[in-house]
Amino acid sequence: MAGTDIKITSSSGPQFDAYLAMPASGAGPGVVVAPAVHGVNEGIRNFTDSLATAGCLAVALDMFWRTDPGPTGPDDGDRASKRAKPRIKLIEQGVADIADGLAYLKGLAGYNGRTATIGFCYGGPYAVLGATRLGCDAGISYHGTKVETYFDELELNSNGATISLHWGDLDHAAPPHCQEGAAELNAKMSNLDVIIYPGIKHGYMMPSAPAWDQGSFDTSWARTLEILTGLQDEPKRGAA
Repeated sequence: MAGTDIKITSSSGPQFDAYLAMPASGAGPGVVVAPAVHGVNEGIRNFTDSLATAGCLAVALDMFWRTDPGPTGPDDGDRASKRAKPRIKLIEQGVADIADGLAYLKGLAGYNGRTATIGFCYGGPYAVLGATRLGCDAGISYHGTKVETYFDELELNSNGATISLHWGDLDHAAPPHCQEGAAELNAKMSNLDVIIYPGIKHGYMMPSAPAWDQGSFDTSWARTLEILTGLQDEPKRGAA
């Protein structure tokens, strides 16, 4: 089902753009989508719509609203990569945006008390930070960049959240030390799963990307649905 463009009031005062998609039932877990550097483009909108079809209250956030709002297009050159720097500083700043997105969803009548964050590429770290800092019940990252920066934090403070990290083994943004670190963490944490796709490059979840791969997408999506279905089926708890 198609969603709608909305405004979310930030904790710092100004409003920023987001895309909201609601399930037919109007009820379900709240899911915040953190896009890649390209922003809330057609692919992210379609994905957010799919989350709503799966029974979630889903909202995709414009993470670059402070300095360079809106999605990037094919004629924008290196605009996407430029606005994502300095990366770690911006990721830390964006935690407030994720919190604001969660607060918006928690204010909707159909919110069932469960939350998750889903991140693509640039947005990948929020799969971890949503759990460790914002109390989310689940976090899912597709070919996330700089996720390894937060491995120690994840191990120490996952709060029991279900975390699912997905990369291709040829992903330039997830070098060997990242994938090896993820595997080591996976062996220690029962609430973490790490899925590595052989022969797959960065961006396989995005249909418009050269690395798009249907098989890897299907596997990632199936795991995503499994996690989100659990958030629909489990008893409601207090807001995270």
